[in-house]
Amino acid sequence: MQRLAYNKVMIKRRLEKKIEEKLGDKKAIIVYGPRQVGKTTLLKRIFGEKEGVLWLNGDEEGVRAAFTNFSLQSFLPNIGRNTVLIIDEAQRIEDIGIKLKILQDELGGKLQIIATGSSSFDLANKINEPLTGRKWEFLLLPLSYKEMVAERGAIKEDGALGSRLLYGYYPEVVTHPETARERINEIVLGNLYKDILKLEEIKRPNKLEKLLQALAFQIGAQVSVNELANTVGADNKTVDKYLTLLEQSFIIFRLPSFARNLRSELSASSKYYFYDLGVRNALIDDFRPIELRQDIGGMFENFVISELQKGAERRRQYFWRTTQQQEVDYVYEKDGNIGAVEIKWDSKGKAKLPLTFLESYKPANVDIVDRENVGRFLLEV
Repeated sequence: MQRLAYNKVMIKRRLEKKIEEKLGDKKAIIVYGPRQVGKTTLLKRIFGEKEGVLWLNGDEEGVRAAFTNFSLQSFLPNIGRNTVLIIDEAQRIEDIGIKLKILQDELGGKLQIIATGSSSFDLANKINEPLTGRKWEFLLLPLSYKEMVAERGAIKEDGALGSRLLYGYYPEVVTHPETARERINEIVLGNLYKDILKLEEIKRPNKLEKLLQALAFQIGAQVSVNELANTVGADNKTVDKYLTLLEQSFIIFRLPSFARNLRSELSASSKYYFYDLGVRNALIDDFRPIELRQDIGGMFENFVISELQKGAERRRQYFWRTTQQQEVDYVYEKDGNIGAVEIKWDSKGKAKLPLTFLESYKPANVDIVDRENVGRFLLEV
């Protein structure tokens, strides 16, 4: 299992077993995820010092050159007798999807092909169609509450909630708590925009940064593209494009509105959350202790929903709101059933779901999550 040092304790990643189960079934494996969440570490843990594994890194100019004017015949000498080909940061290689398709079609029975990408937009646009039916996809995100509990136990991890809300779950940040602020700042400054700026040739990154900061100040709130455009100083089309790019580079994710039965339901609005709260706080340069913050409610909501997002493979996710301001923070559909979650930082308040929602949808599961029961909820969900 993949392990990362944490005060001499090792952290396992839940995806390792899932990836291992798919090895050798004659399909390519694609591992997406932000930079520095441990994609390379995960694969090195799986393959270790095994013979017959060829590692290539798309960030290296020589590797990109080897894929220029690509043909199977010209590339075969690079493979040699290796039986596993791993291409890190594959999105940096032009037309990588077509090239992987050729390798998969011709060598798939003999060569296990694995590609990682820290931005899905280039891989998605150039891999999904060529490799239809020929690949397994996995998404590796920052560490999760469940992964940390599996290593440290619930008591210790629950005690670290304040730190997780401030600095997030990036492996490097978690494993070096004494320098957490410096490390999350470096991740944001050094890597956050790297793929977007290179692959999309965005000429005004300040607009992108302003958009992220605007979203950071509005976590837990409905987002209007028109309002964001006015804040950023860009047109709606540009803001829409940037939102898509930020989603596809695993910085933010979107919850659409849930609307089925009532005329008063908002059907065309969205909420955006950050995959990692450390990234969010670094963007606005605010690491004040949680007891001093006015935005703790939104931070806690982001924390819970981002943890739910990490295990959402078989759930459809939404929020619910009406024109009368009735709201449910998180609504999900799974196996034909509807569930609802209300999220409140203050465990002393009396939280409840709107009667209108309960009567209209009769959810099979209803949970009220606060800072006192959040650990139990995340382990059970």
